[in-house]
Amino acid sequence: MKTFLSTVSLVAMLGLSTSLAQPEAKQPGRNFALPPGVKTLKNLEYGRVGDRAMLLDLYLPEKTEKPRPLIIWIHGGAWMAGSKDNPSPALRFIADGYAVAQVGYRFSQEAKFPAQIHDCKAAVRWLRSNADKYGFDANRFAAWGASAGGHLVALLGTSGGVVDLEGTLNNLKASSRVQAVVDWFGPTDFLHIGEPESDLPHNAPDSPESRLIGGTLLEHKDLAAKASPITYVSSNAPPFLIMHGDKDRTVPFDQSERFYEALKKAGIDATFVPMKGAGHGFGGPNAIKPVRDFLNRCLKPM
Repeated sequence: MKTFLSTVSLVAMLGLSTSLAQPEAKQPGRNFALPPGVKTLKNLEYGRVGDRAMLLDLYLPEKTEKPRPLIIWIHGGAWMAGSKDNPSPALRFIADGYAVAQVGYRFSQEAKFPAQIHDCKAAVRWLRSNADKYGFDANRFAAWGASAGGHLVALLGTSGGVVDLEGTLNNLKASSRVQAVVDWFGPTDFLHIGEPESDLPHNAPDSPESRLIGGTLLEHKDLAAKASPITYVSSNAPPFLIMHGDKDRTVPFDQSERFYEALKKAGIDATFVPMKGAGHGFGGPNAIKPVRDFLNRCLKPM
C-alpha cells in the first residue's frame, strides 16, 4: 500500500524529533527543575474505559491561603503519540502561583474521535469536582495545548454545552467548561486544512486527521466538521490566546487565522500572536510572555 506521509513529515507531526509534543524543548526542557516545595501527584485516575484507567498528573505549588488557578496542559503528538509525563511549558507557571494538571487521553489507534475530547472533558469535570481537595479554584481553569493538544483545548473552549462531545467517562456532574484557552498551532478547521501548501497531505486517507475521525476528511465532511473547533464557535466561548508560527509547514498558519477571525466575529475576547519566522513549535521568552500576560489577565493569580 502506498504511504502518503513521508518519514520526515510523519516524524515531524508526531513530535518525535521536533518540538511538537514538547513545544518548548529548551524552556523548560527535559532537565527542567520544578520550583522548591512543589507537590507532584502522578497517575491520578479521572475516569475509566472498561479496564483502562484514564490518568492525569498534578503539580501543586506550596500551600497558599487562597485557592490557586489551574492550568490544564494537553500534549501534542498527532493524536497518535506524546505523553502527559513529558515536561510542558505550563510547569514554569507553578512559580507564578498556578497549579498544573497534565492530562493523558486515548490515541486514535485505540479509539476514534470524539473519544479524545470525551477524555479531556472528563478530566476537567474530575478536576473541578476535586478542586477543594487539591486547593485550586474551580472557577479559574485555563486549558493550554500544542498542535493536537491545541486542537483539543480549542474544542474544550468552543464546545461547552455540546452534549455529544461530553461523553460518559465519569458520572460527575461538574461543568467541563474552562475560563481561558491557550491554543498553540492547533488544527481548527478540518474541512479546509488541506487547502494551503503544506508538508503533509492532510486530505490523504492516512493523514493524522483522517486517522483521528476514521475516514478521509473530504469524504466524511460531517465527521470532519464535528471534530473541528471552528464548528462550535459562539458567543459563549471563553477568552482565547492563539499563537502560531508563520512558517509552519505541518499545521498551516491559515488554520489559526481562520479560527481567530471566527472568534472575533462571534464577539469573543481573542488574541492572535503570529510567531515570526517560527515553524511547528517555538520557545523562549517571546513565546512565554504573551501566555503569562494572558493568563494573568484572565485568571488573576494571587
